[in-house]
Amino acid sequence: MHFDLELILVLGSLLTGLVWLADVLWLRRQRLAAAPAAEGAAGGAGTAAAAGTMPEPWWVEYSRSFFPVLFVVLVLRSFIAEPFRIPSGSMMPTLLVGDFILVNKFSYGLRLPVLHTKVLDLGEPKRGDVVVFRYPRDPSMDYIKRIIGLPGDRVAYFKKQLTINGKPVPQRLLGPYTGGGPYADANQLLLEEDLPEVKHDILINPIRPTVEGEYVVPPGHYFVMGDNRDNSNDSRYWGFVPEENLVGKAMFIWMNWDFAHGAFDFSRIGRGIH
Repeated sequence: MHFDLELILVLGSLLTGLVWLADVLWLRRQRLAAAPAAEGAAGGAGTAAAAGTMPEPWWVEYSRSFFPVLFVVLVLRSFIAEPFRIPSGSMMPTLLVGDFILVNKFSYGLRLPVLHTKVLDLGEPKRGDVVVFRYPRDPSMDYIKRIIGLPGDRVAYFKKQLTINGKPVPQRLLGPYTGGGPYADANQLLLEEDLPEVKHDILINPIRPTVEGEYVVPPGHYFVMGDNRDNSNDSRYWGFVPEENLVGKAMFIWMNWDFAHGAFDFSRIGRGIH
């Protein structure tokens, strides 16, 4: 069962806000009108005192307390930044399993919560951006990959070599991969890949076969790949990411917690993602 926190925040804010507003505009007046006649006979000061001592219904009190909290969380999560946890090794070595990251929600424009309709255009994705997006085959799932191809690009991947618009992307061998992660093995090599916009590290396994092909990115779509090239379910397998599926740009790691071993890696806190 999919837990849609965004929808819950919208409904919770709407419900508690309406109850609070109804109490301010109508329900509180009814409570005052229903005050005992004996209290009202004491005059304006007595009525005011009675109003001050009349308890609110529990559902009004809860709504007044929870509405500001729910609304602020909704605004921050929908328009400013949202936390995500990395569940797989597809973005190694850039991101490891257990990394908690913060995603900029306004990098590519502001979208309405739940509907995901763009209401303000603030920028376009760049090649090399690490982005969170709703998986095209199941939008209830969030994926994180690196943008490799922009609309109109011709992307090719053969023999572990990435080519964009007919130009091979420069790679520099750094040596065997010695880092951790559930997909690490003795055959993996660490390379630096030099996209025109950003240099970043990738992993390849020279002896492991991989999906190869050439792809032309259609308008309004993006071609994405994981940095762990031989262990990534990405555009090579299921196609392109529509622009409307973009959630935001990954900014930095704010925590790393390996659930399997119950250990924190404090050295990763605060690392930028590029």
